[in-house]
Amino acid sequence: MRHAFTTATSVALLLACGIAQGQTQETLDKIKSTQSITLGVREASGVMSFTLGNGKYTGFHVEVCEAALEQIRQDLKLPKLELKYQLVTPQNRIPLLKNGTVDLICGTATNNTVRQQEVAFAPTLYVEEVRAAVKKNGGISKLEQLAGKNVAVTTGSTSVTLLRKLDKDKNLGLNAMLTKDNAECVMLLESGRADACVADGQILAAGISRLRAPEQFSIVEQPLSMEPIAIMYRKDSPAFKTVFDNKVKAMAASGEVEKLYEKWFMQPVPPSNRAIHLPASAATKAAWAAPTDKPLEAYSAP
Repeated sequence: MRHAFTTATSVALLLACGIAQGQTQETLDKIKSTQSITLGVREASGVMSFTLGNGKYTGFHVEVCEAALEQIRQDLKLPKLELKYQLVTPQNRIPLLKNGTVDLICGTATNNTVRQQEVAFAPTLYVEEVRAAVKKNGGISKLEQLAGKNVAVTTGSTSVTLLRKLDKDKNLGLNAMLTKDNAECVMLLESGRADACVADGQILAAGISRLRAPEQFSIVEQPLSMEPIAIMYRKDSPAFKTVFDNKVKAMAASGEVEKLYEKWFMQPVPPSNRAIHLPASAATKAAWAAPTDKPLEAYSAP
């Protein structure tokens, strides 16, 4: 593993300049004083962040967070760094981040200009395409065929806005069924209460892989949008963002990110021990080659 932000000296300098803005403490200061940090994680965000039960969480973004934080621990010469895990939802993740309940969000958050007014983002390591999962025998092979259908979508996700825009632009007259999380979205599709579930492609692929009869479902090829998915931090922790960003960039340059992607997206994963088989897209590979925290609006439409 390459060391991105190298020495404890550089971290010390960053600590000195990382003055807290507001009531929350600069995250690097907090790490040094408490030897702990709280990661916001998700219960069912595909293979990016999910629970194994009994308070254990894992996934692509969770492992990226853990690897970067271990390097920070070494650079600060801390004997230990306790990683605490806090379950968050699309509805409460930004408020919990801003008030200091969690220190970073290791789930599936779209980086866009609206959110950048409230939070900061790590360099993107995964560019998502929002799609619709359907039953193969349901007669839906393109987005226009969602007209008049029941379509499940997770409350608080950007997929809600995208679905409403599609409905308005195409005059589909669809019925949007708001769910509490991604697991419920896929469950409604499986049970037949929804004709489609709209979410990030990897969330859909992972959800389908865990169903009793995954071969009965498919994902519509036509995407609603292309979105940079990234780890989130508080805006009042610029020193932490600098060192964490550098680590992420080094992981991409060394090939570590590609290996993690292969592990989570192409190989069998828990709890089902099935692979979701979702190769890295051209946009995701481009993100590895030149990591950046640019927002959704800077990406070309699909």
